Amino acid sequence: MSPDRESQGTAAATVRTIPGRTPLVFDSPHSGTRYPEDFAFSCDFSLLRTAEDTHVEKLYDFAPELGIAWIEALFPRSYLDANRGEHEVDVEMLDGAWEGEVVTDPVALSKVRLGKGLVWKNTDTGEPMYTRQLRPQEVRDRIQRCWRPYHAAVQRAIEEAHARHGFSMHLNCHSMPSIAGSHATDYPGIAHADFVIGDRDGSTADPRLTAQLAQFLRDRGYDVEVNFPYKGVELVRRYGDPAGQRHSIQVEVNRKLYMDEATFELLPSAPALRENLRAMAQWLLEVDPRRL
Repeated sequence: MSPDRESQGTAAATVRTIPGRTPLVFDSPHSGTRYPEDFAFSCDFSLLRTAEDTHVEKLYDFAPELGIAWIEALFPRSYLDANRGEHEVDVEMLDGAWEGEVVTDPVALSKVRLGKGLVWKNTDTGEPMYTRQLRPQEVRDRIQRCWRPYHAAVQRAIEEAHARHGFSMHLNCHSMPSIAGSHATDYPGIAHADFVIGDRDGSTADPRLTAQLAQFLRDRGYDVEVNFPYKGVELVRRYGDPAGQRHSIQVEVNRKLYMDEATFELLPSAPALRENLRAMAQWLLEVDPRRL
């Protein structure tokens, strides 16, 4: 797959949104491949691309057909990470003062120190992405063009689903490398399970729903971890409210199940994974979390 290129200064779309009619909302914040000209990164492009949740949008392309709302970032994660809070800025990357809130949460601080804040400082293997400092206005522009439209689309889809049905179920769709990079997580070198399901320890979804989802995948033959090593970050934290019947769950799928991690090419096994994800979605459409 060849990444797209935007021209600097164009008004190219940064978010793809397809409305739904069911209680389900799926979003993919990290599969974008439109690399803006104003990115001005300096690392090798193939290393930069390892940040992508490459092909996740293809794995879930059945969603609109099933009436599931779909939101997809078209911008790359390394340019602006929509799954971080808009205040999670590494101020040491900037050539001027950052006005506004700064990150203090210990978990978010850990990501920023790894170089994985709102705007990435380095790749998963530690290579610097820039040989320059960024202007604070650059970061603010990225937030305005990318972060805010993306979050507005996710919030709107969840609110519409909840208004229609009295509850919503939001899956935040990701992929992960088979082995965690040295600067990717707090667990460098860990061999990932087939799936990692996260609900921030039951704070963003009813834990019974999370457990049933994990068991559905196990029954399909997959190795599944829950809340380790990934619990879910900003998108489930911000929009999950199980007491209000808004359930948000992060779903990480191991890239080795569907793609060659060196060439980014889809594997012959990808269609089978897609069919299992479709079966998962069809099962969720029959679930009413108010009656668990």
